[in-house]
Amino acid sequence: MAYRVALYCRVSTSDQHCETQLHELREYVSNQSGWEIYNEYLDSGFSGTKASRPALDSLMKDASKKKFNAVVVYKLDRFGRSVLNLSQSLAALDSYGVRFISTSQNLDTNACDPASRFLLNILSSVAAFEVEMIRERTLSGIRAARSKGKTLGRPKKVFRRDEVVRLRDAEGLSWRLIGEKLNVPAMTAYNAYQSQRTKNVPESGPGTDGKGSKSRVAV
Repeated sequence: MAYRVALYCRVSTSDQHCETQLHELREYVSNQSGWEIYNEYLDSGFSGTKASRPALDSLMKDASKKKFNAVVVYKLDRFGRSVLNLSQSLAALDSYGVRFISTSQNLDTNACDPASRFLLNILSSVAAFEVEMIRERTLSGIRAARSKGKTLGRPKKVFRRDEVVRLRDAEGLSWRLIGEKLNVPAMTAYNAYQSQRTKNVPESGPGTDGKGSKSRVAV
């Protein structure tokens, strides 16, 4: 049987693309004897600090069903930038018997040398430390701006929740494209979709709130 692997790529903003990472990962797999790509899981416009991302959630679900033998990423921080989330995800993959490989950092949880797992933990900690440093610099900038009387934050945007559902279910668009069409971040579109699909409120018709008014969400 072929050794099936899942490729995972992530970029933080919707104007970035996963092609560079994908090229490296596809080349890595092609150089391994008997390996084949089961699926490519792409999160575009999602922060690595978020534990839940559409493609990552799908990957972990498939991993639990043992649909592939290994997860291959270009760099550890593409998979996650939180020590807690990384530890939980990697522990889950390990319990499923799924190998984790970071090609650019020569990390492989299937390696016999325990130094590989030790290095993995160190890099996870470094990634989280970087996030905290960025957060602290951001907060310092906010405090400085407020002390000068500046107004902070983005203006609120209003968009149609039902339109998110239609674009996703009827047209099959990606979260990135839905975000571009509605002029909102991909994660906002994803959260609105989840909220709309799970909301248990009687409706009088498509795209209404039960009283005839259109469903909207401010972000």
